Amino acid sequence: MILATAALAGCAAVEPAAGARASVQLEPTRGNTAAGRIEFVQQGDRVLVRGTLSGLQPENAEHGFHVHEKGDCSSGDGMSAGGHFNPLGKPHAHGTSERHAGDLPAIRAAADGTASYLVEVDVITVRAGPTSVLGKALIVHRDPDDYSTQPTGNSGSRVACGVIHAD
Repeated sequence: MILATAALAGCAAVEPAAGARASVQLEPTRGNTAAGRIEFVQQGDRVLVRGTLSGLQPENAEHGFHVHEKGDCSSGDGMSAGGHFNPLGKPHAHGTSERHAGDLPAIRAAADGTASYLVEVDVITVRAGPTSVLGKALIVHRDPDDYSTQPTGNSGSRVACGVIHAD
């Protein structure tokens, strides 16, 4: 009995380190309806980003999706979140190994304005460190990201904002 209890206690202590987690509740900015919940799960040196969104422009509309440098959504327009999260000084160039940490693949909305999101990225962490998303803001933009305009991707106004917190 004591041995079984010790083994279970040992497993419980290992699990959080193997899969640190964070989440964010996205709320609409002033005049918008986009909202959702996104989770971040550390898996080795990669992070699984998954969740659902609603209130997006419908009919296959694409929206820029970025981690921003400040964990502040207090302004009605999301501008209090600052610029893209870029702790290593990389360019805005999604799809390359030389991209900044704030670059996430775009969200594509279904005909009803909802979206499911599931990607795995290698430029952020949920653990403490320079590329940690903890305490940063996650922003949904009105327009598609062009993946080349520096430093923002020319993805338009901010339609939803939330602060990423450890779970």
